[in-house]
Amino acid sequence: MPFSGHNFSLITRFGLLLLLPLLILTLSHPATAAPATEGAPQPVIIGGDRDYPPYEFLDKGGKPAGYNVDLTRAIAEVMGIRIEIRLGGWAEMRTALKNGTIDALQGMSWSQERAGEVDFSLPHAVVNHAIFARSNSPTVGSLDDLAGQTVAVHRLGIMHDYLVRNSSLARLVLTDTPADAMRMVAAGKTDFAVVAIVPGMYLIRELKLANVLPVVRNVATHRYCYAVGKGDDELLSRLNEGLAILKKTGQYEKIYNKWLGVLEPPHVDLRTTAKHAAVVVVPLLLVLGGFALWSRTLHRQVALRTADLTREIAERRHAEEELRRGQQQLVQADKMAALGILVSGVAHEINNPTGLILLEAPTVKRFFGDASKILEQYYRDNGDFTCGGLPYSRMREEIPRSLDKLQDAGKRIKRIVDDLKDFARNGDVSCSELVDLNSVAQAAVRLVEPSIRKATTRFTASYGDQLPQFCGNAQRIEQVLVNLILNACQALSDMERSIELTTYCDTHRATITFRLRDEGSGIPPENLVRLTDPFFTTKRDNGGTGLGLSVSAGIVKEHGGTMTFDSTPGSETVVTLTLPAHKKELLS
Repeated sequence: MPFSGHNFSLITRFGLLLLLPLLILTLSHPATAAPATEGAPQPVIIGGDRDYPPYEFLDKGGKPAGYNVDLTRAIAEVMGIRIEIRLGGWAEMRTALKNGTIDALQGMSWSQERAGEVDFSLPHAVVNHAIFARSNSPTVGSLDDLAGQTVAVHRLGIMHDYLVRNSSLARLVLTDTPADAMRMVAAGKTDFAVVAIVPGMYLIRELKLANVLPVVRNVATHRYCYAVGKGDDELLSRLNEGLAILKKTGQYEKIYNKWLGVLEPPHVDLRTTAKHAAVVVVPLLLVLGGFALWSRTLHRQVALRTADLTREIAERRHAEEELRRGQQQLVQADKMAALGILVSGVAHEINNPTGLILLEAPTVKRFFGDASKILEQYYRDNGDFTCGGLPYSRMREEIPRSLDKLQDAGKRIKRIVDDLKDFARNGDVSCSELVDLNSVAQAAVRLVEPSIRKATTRFTASYGDQLPQFCGNAQRIEQVLVNLILNACQALSDMERSIELTTYCDTHRATITFRLRDEGSGIPPENLVRLTDPFFTTKRDNGGTGLGLSVSAGIVKEHGGTMTFDSTPGSETVVTLTLPAHKKELLS
């Protein structure tokens, strides 16, 4: 029997009545239809610039890298924050923060205008900006000198805001990235570029922009902070707390030094290293070898000539004249031999102060020259704050001390070099100048200071007060003292044995005295009386010629003085050099 329309309607209604309880049951138990998503809270999304090395950028694998990225990950780890880092165009990221698409920017320079749009954390770095130009560009000294020039600047970057806010007369060319700005100035499309100094130097190296260099450093300094949406105090406090923990644990310093320290040169392979070493070392070895050969040849010639003169006693007057000339050559040759011993030590002494100056100068100039006035005003208005990772109240005390260290290092370099030049100079052999024994002794100590440090940790010097001067030749007496101090150093068996230097005046005898005592191996009695004999030496296997003390004794005799030796084998040796004081000096 076929269904009628009425029967079909009844069946449909009956089916709906049967399905209705099942539908209600299903709605009352949603888990059976679609399980709810349970798990960790949503990650905090941290944004940044994809092309702002070394602060933040995408590496060759397309992954976030840089100082900001490492710092953000370290903060997230210590604070237990789940994060997601997104890098994109700078303008895009600023808009994303404003729209709430991301929660924070990991690197944004502070300004008063920006503080009205976002909330800033405590600064985690200080960004200094510079003017970059081609090597043949016209000279400029400040941002004001850019008036009428085309200047590439990062769009919506802090220097874009800064130049617009200060009504700069430069013709700005806006670029999407700092790298684009550097390329434009390298290609001659703009006259200058204003970029942060660290990214600028990084890009010069990475992009091989050999014709671009910073022509004005530190034209503007800005605090570099995290930025969060206005009113997001919870996230801001967690970022500040994490940053403080990293600074206390030293992890911040490691990250900072890794990315923002002195830019390291690219890796040099062994072959290149050997090539550059050969360029320096081979000529130096040739010069030193030639110098040593010339010195030894001169010694040999003088020794032969002196032996001939000794045998020609019959021609006394002629022999004395020849001996005098030979002794003058001998003095200079002995000085050259002593200089050969001192070369390595003096070079080391010069390198240390120079390295200190190179290390301190950029920081001192950058902070004290450009930022002191602004920072001091800000300090008076707002109290203490962090500058360069340290409290400003500490930095303002550290800077003067750094300047003092630089000045002292420069003075030390000059003093060492001057003393070395004076010692090497072939001075007048006359003994007619008034000489201060303390000054000569101090100069001799400075010259042999590296040898002293290698020989002993217990060197002491006591210089008498207001010693009278003596009439003589300062360079020749200095040569004698250098010889005596070097002999004392060579006599020590270990660094715990001491050397004592003393100067004093005997007014009753009208003399001034230089006394040197060493706790060395001592001198056997049979050798003591032969110390000043020409060519007598116990160190011939170590290059000794036996001429040092012989020449020294002759110099002392020319000055009307005496040199005596007292020694206890295995215990000590005392050398006493006595010179007549100038009569007018004693009367005064």
